[in-house]
Amino acid sequence: MSTRPIGDALDALGIEATLDEGELLAGAVVLLKVIDGDGDVRMSLAYSDGLSWIERTGMIHVAETMEAGTTTGLTGDG
Repeated sequence: MSTRPIGDALDALGIEATLDEGELLAGAVVLLKVIDGDGDVRMSLAYSDGLSWIERTGMIHVAETMEAGTTTGLTGDG
């Protein structure tokens, strides 16, 4: 198993986000569902350099909250 940039793979899935003029993408946490050659499924987590564990944990918590539909005061693209 080796690591590689996944930008093209995410693009191929049609993943988009809303970034307004002047906004800076400062970090990302990506949850991946991967199917191997045998058809086995695994989950994988990737994140951008420079994010601390507390930032990653916070981002995952916010995503979970948004996905659950309890997004009072939160915004997202999903």
